[in-house]
Amino acid sequence: MPRRVTAKWRPPLAFVLGATLAAVFFLPLIGIAYFRVAGGILGWAETSWMIGWMAFIATGVLGYFLWRLVILPVRTLTDYAQTEGEAAVPEHFGTPEFSRLGQAVIRMTATLRGREAVLRSYADHVTHELKSPLTVIRGAAELLGDPALADADRAKMLGNIGEAVGRMEALLDSQRALARAQEPMPPGECVLSKVLAGHDLVLPRDGVVPLPQEVMELVATHLIGNARTHGANAVTFDLQGDRLRVSDDGPGISEGNRDRVFDPFFTTRREDGGTGMGLPIVRRMLQAQGAEITLIPGPGAVFEIRF
Repeated sequence: MPRRVTAKWRPPLAFVLGATLAAVFFLPLIGIAYFRVAGGILGWAETSWMIGWMAFIATGVLGYFLWRLVILPVRTLTDYAQTEGEAAVPEHFGTPEFSRLGQAVIRMTATLRGREAVLRSYADHVTHELKSPLTVIRGAAELLGDPALADADRAKMLGNIGEAVGRMEALLDSQRALARAQEPMPPGECVLSKVLAGHDLVLPRDGVVPLPQEVMELVATHLIGNARTHGANAVTFDLQGDRLRVSDDGPGISEGNRDRVFDPFFTTRREDGGTGMGLPIVRRMLQAQGAEITLIPGPGAVFEIRF
């Protein structure tokens, strides 16, 4: 998740600009008034030097504040954007407006980098995954060209082609689902019990979840379906403040697979048509809403969603 900009009190940008314009406007008037009232006390040269030094000091102070509160945040954000998030970003900015802008840029950069990483990972994985069905189709096509091929073998080859095509269609459907999961959606909230209505599960604690209902429904459907597929009879959704814990009574996930469950195309049900894209899609949907899902120790499979 992207780092948050520390909220510290600083004068608003409108106040900074207003004070600068006011100083530019009133300094000449102060000089004129001084000449009018006290011009006889000091000589022309002394008065000119004094007003000149006052203007110089006031200009320096205003210049420092403009540099610190306006120019420096703009340059920092520019460097951060040009380096695609590699440059360091200060913990806070000069004005509340620039703090909000800095947080928006950090969040946007993190989102773009996450999407780039997902696309790069998907391209690597899909190239490998599509090789198997393509090899099956190529081999079957070569054998079907043999006029002496028995009818039983011909039917078997056609069946293999159909299965390979189905596998490729499932992979492409998963790719489209992953792309939709990364689309930005407006924030929202929903009541957990209403989202889970109709599902046979355990709900110890109900409450409002800070996710749009559509997102929560898709997340719940994926997690429940994943648990049922792996032999779970009972699935529990327990809302605990700012986190939602989803657990089941299934066999759980082996130690060797725990670090890979969120990898695209990783599945232990390849023979049954599994694509291994359910949990990666869930993670991307939650990340798009500023939430995070992790696998934690426990009996069965236990996932924790932090909002």
